[in-house]
Amino acid sequence: MPDKLDDPVTKIERSLRHVAFIIKKRGRDILVDFGITSPQFGALLALRENPNITMGELCDKLFLACSTATDLVDRMEKNGFLERKRDAQDRRVIRLSISDMGKRVISEVVAARRRYVSSILEKLTDEEISQLAQSLDRLHSLMFQEKVTS
Repeated sequence: MPDKLDDPVTKIERSLRHVAFIIKKRGRDILVDFGITSPQFGALLALRENPNITMGELCDKLFLACSTATDLVDRMEKNGFLERKRDAQDRRVIRLSISDMGKRVISEVVAARRRYVSSILEKLTDEEISQLAQSLDRLHSLMFQEKVTS
């Protein structure tokens, strides 16, 4: 009976989990330099992917209670990362959008994360980097298809 720790699925799952953990931890360290918390940055990314969404839609995207999301958005608005705007068709509805400062923070944080990943990838050959990129793209594609069909 083969050792479970040597099983390729076990190795791949563990490696992906460890890599994701390291990148997430490094990402948190980077966020500190920009004066933004991890949940706030997650909200900015959700807003970038879903421009002008409502508070309720943001709650759904972040899997947060509305009261928690409201506190989060209040702090983000106070710090200049986002703006609340009344909907043109229904004045009762408040839409959220990323401010110029929020866009700048996203850009700078993502650039810092890429610099970190790049510094690690420098230790690989061009062929290894290409193979890794292709394999991760394929894995992501399969996972996305699974999510869509589930």
